[in-house]
Amino acid sequence: MTTYTVSEAAKAVVRRNTEEVQSRGDFQLFDELFANDYIDHTPQPGRTGDKAGTRALYRQLREAFPDFWAKIHWQAADGDLVTTFKTYHGTHRGTFLRMAPTGRRIHFESVDAMRMRDGRIVGHWGVGNLPSLLQQLGAISLAAQG
Repeated sequence: MTTYTVSEAAKAVVRRNTEEVQSRGDFQLFDELFANDYIDHTPQPGRTGDKAGTRALYRQLREAFPDFWAKIHWQAADGDLVTTFKTYHGTHRGTFLRMAPTGRRIHFESVDAMRMRDGRIVGHWGVGNLPSLLQQLGAISLAAQG
């Protein structure tokens, strides 16, 4: 018989955030999964590091990429800290970072660490491959300089 560990429970909460909130836009679930004292230690430029700032970011991504979804490649947990490597996908159909919709399909990688307490997300640290996303949208060129 397998026992259900704290780490497995923490991974399940983070997976629900990725699959149900980010990928399907279930913002009622967002409010259940994120603690009111949640802190994003690496907020995106122009965003606050609180629960409201993260909710606004998620909504902006869903508005800019209505078919936004993530594929989780792996998760690792150490007690109450869950690290996830995933690739986000979507089609640019709304304004994003002041860029008009391009209709381009995009994908970019992200690594997130989320701290849990009492079954809720209380902290986040993350790094997304924003240069790759901007290149796919035609905002920047990452061509080799010669």
